[in-house]
Amino acid sequence: MKPENDISKIKSRLHPRNKHNTRYDFSKLIKSLPELSQYVSKNKYGDDSVDFFNPDAVLTLNKALLKHHYDINFWEIPKHYLCPPIPGRADYIHYIADLLAESFSEIPKGANIKGLDIGVGANCIYPIIGHQEYGWSFIASDVSENAIKSAKQIVNQNSNLSSYIELRLQKQRKAFFNGILSEDEKIDFSICNPPFHASKEAAEKANLRKLKNLKGKTKGKTKLNFGGQHNELWTKGGEARFIKDMIFESRKFSQQCLWFTALVSKEATLKPTYKILENVEATAIKTIEMGQGQKTSRFIAWTFLTEHEQKQWAKNRW
Repeated sequence: MKPENDISKIKSRLHPRNKHNTRYDFSKLIKSLPELSQYVSKNKYGDDSVDFFNPDAVLTLNKALLKHHYDINFWEIPKHYLCPPIPGRADYIHYIADLLAESFSEIPKGANIKGLDIGVGANCIYPIIGHQEYGWSFIASDVSENAIKSAKQIVNQNSNLSSYIELRLQKQRKAFFNGILSEDEKIDFSICNPPFHASKEAAEKANLRKLKNLKGKTKGKTKLNFGGQHNELWTKGGEARFIKDMIFESRKFSQQCLWFTALVSKEATLKPTYKILENVEATAIKTIEMGQGQKTSRFIAWTFLTEHEQKQWAKNRW
């Protein structure tokens, strides 16, 4: 089966519905969160900006973005956990909405539409954006008790989230859906940002290359820009093995989920992944590319439902 690629490639901009398609309006962001002002200054081009190598500046910028655009009044994450770039995270959600629209004939909105975020992390960013943009409800899982505790605090401290996002600890560290979804539970989509490095050393080398590209040189010991725990950054076999295992397990839940998806960082991961999906007899495979500045990212999506079954699913769900 040849994977479909029916959503146009975007290489120079974010999704059209992404609230972060234009430059940050720091005057509005500061009005929403005054504490951001201490981190804003003119860059070498004369534009307002923050130092993206300063973790406190990046964290505060995220708080301002979430408050200004998504009505999130509390957002804190523990030290050394990933501080996500919100524009790119929002893109994944908007393209998921487009994917669902192909099955539902239009973008489905409201709490009857439910997603599963596999590896939600301490920041809970995908469920936040998914609910605030489309009203969807979420199951959010993670193998880390600390991550679940942090995400749960974010949800509980924001009344507009508390009834729509359920945090579940994944006690089976090598499982994705087992132990999370009950036998009769259905979800309309799953999302996942896999740890794409195969080891801590590989993660540090990749970060060193990134630092060199950004600054032209490095000094001292390399440091991951936005933090990150072991399970967030690397896993045995890297993202290819991680996604492979997810695909094989997804077969058991073929009638409980409309679209399974996972971000794919490395283009080289795609070809072997397509082969695995053909072997498990997925009925449809899609690779959806997302443009973020000069960088292109992507996620892969698969379903075990026929087109007729997808339409029937949509009729029953929404």
